[in-house]
Amino acid sequence: MARLALTAIFIFQLVTLTGQVRYITVAADGTGEFASVQEAVNSIRAYMSDTTYMFIEAGIYREKIVIPSWVTNLFMKGEGAEKTIIKWDDYAGLRDMGTFRTYTIWIQGSGFTAEDITFENSAGPVGQAVAVHADGDRAVFRRCRLLGNQDTLLTANQESRQYYEECYIEGTTDFIFGPATAWFERCRIHSKKNSYITAASTVEDHEYGYIFNRCSLTADPGVGRVFLGRPWRPYAATLFMRCELGSHILPEGWHNWDNPSNEKTARYAEYRNTGPGANPGARVQWSNQLSRKEAKSYTVENVFARHDDWLPVR
Repeated sequence: MARLALTAIFIFQLVTLTGQVRYITVAADGTGEFASVQEAVNSIRAYMSDTTYMFIEAGIYREKIVIPSWVTNLFMKGEGAEKTIIKWDDYAGLRDMGTFRTYTIWIQGSGFTAEDITFENSAGPVGQAVAVHADGDRAVFRRCRLLGNQDTLLTANQESRQYYEECYIEGTTDFIFGPATAWFERCRIHSKKNSYITAASTVEDHEYGYIFNRCSLTADPGVGRVFLGRPWRPYAATLFMRCELGSHILPEGWHNWDNPSNEKTARYAEYRNTGPGANPGARVQWSNQLSRKEAKSYTVENVFARHDDWLPVR
């Protein structure tokens, strides 16, 4: 009965938002319309303007999933991030796969939303191993867990806008990386070793890259030398504002990726962070502490502004 009530609530929300909805269920035990997530994705008609609501029941789904570009407006809902788990274990060194093909899920279609699901790359500490490869525009993750080690989350596509709310994201090195514009709201960002959190590759003509707002930065026991970020490409843009920074964050905060010329172009900033890792007086001189006036421009509306007036916040 609880599941039926939950389903009814979300169908009502989607009908209210979109006017039309297709509802499908996935259950690992075979009691749903589909037994695998990919099978359910494959059933969706191409380029639908209406929303497809996919309810994924509790279970472990060992799958490598692709949401192709023609599957748009897909809403994936789990029974809880600790109950609905999608995992795979590819890594860059496996059959010379390279980083970008190691994903557990690759989201190409626009208008994708995931709630209450774990996406995990379970390969372990074996090098680059992506859990989520988000490519499509208007991607939203709420209350999800993104688990992995190096390169957990690839925010791909410089024209993509992505929104992460109350998510748990863990990793070791550069575990949030890529060129997309991405907003992280009240997320927990967890470091599993001494390394780097972000590796943005923001393009020069894009004003915004990564914005972490009211997030909590934590670490495994014994981890005490972590940088907020290093520039994968010269114009990397990353802002931490109103975040709680643990003691594992190094006083200097930011790294130039062993290239002093990056210090002239990287756009690294902070605003009113707190916690033992918040140390504005000790930060590298080429980073910036925003004024109150400067910080006012960093709103979801401004960051995601485009012709379609898309806003991910309900």
